Amino acid sequence: MGQAIRNEKAKVLQAARLAHEDEPWRCCVRGQYAAGGTPQRPVTGYRQEPGVNPNSTTETYVAMKLFIDNWRWQGVPFYLRTGKRLPKRLSEVVLTFREAPVHLFDAAGGSPTANQLVLRIQPDEGAGFVFDVKAPGSGMRSRPVDMHFSYDESFGEPSDEGYVRLLADAMLGDPTLFTRSDEVEAAWRLYTPLLELMEDAPWQLPVHPYEAGTWGPSAADNLLADDGLMWRRP
Repeated sequence: MGQAIRNEKAKVLQAARLAHEDEPWRCCVRGQYAAGGTPQRPVTGYRQEPGVNPNSTTETYVAMKLFIDNWRWQGVPFYLRTGKRLPKRLSEVVLTFREAPVHLFDAAGGSPTANQLVLRIQPDEGAGFVFDVKAPGSGMRSRPVDMHFSYDESFGEPSDEGYVRLLADAMLGDPTLFTRSDEVEAAWRLYTPLLELMEDAPWQLPVHPYEAGTWGPSAADNLLADDGLMWRRP
């Protein structure tokens, strides 16, 4: 089973490609946090951190758009983002369902909320399902609700931290969660065009500032807005 899982992880990366392979700057946004926070807890910008070049162009945030060319996910866009000094620390996968062509009910907010399946990896491992339901009563309006599942709450004990599990697997000789060499090579193949662009033509992939404590630069919002979508803000 462990080997089969590793095979599938490698297949996903081997099938992945940038949304615009000929123009990679159209599907990637880089950012760098600036000063922010609150009056009670101010946060310095990256360039003001000890030991950092005041003219540094090192990114602390990246967002990108990918496609996975296999029979299951052909034509479905994948949006990835990660960054430092965001409002909270978490890792999650969000599956947004396609909008139905016909809506039976009027949404309370004016437009229906997209149904989403949220898989929380850390912290508070679990899942959530966000969907619209008809509000009670004789009216014909709907509103979004959130079904929530938490491992900690359901089993009465906290889940192991990521490195605890990895160290335990290493001692047991279980390589399932570790990265195999072909997976590493597939990842480098995917990201190398962006790295080359940053080195050869950095003006095509500039670093956009964003305030510490926010969800990243507005340019990253535009990456989804072009497809009529928006980032989830937990």
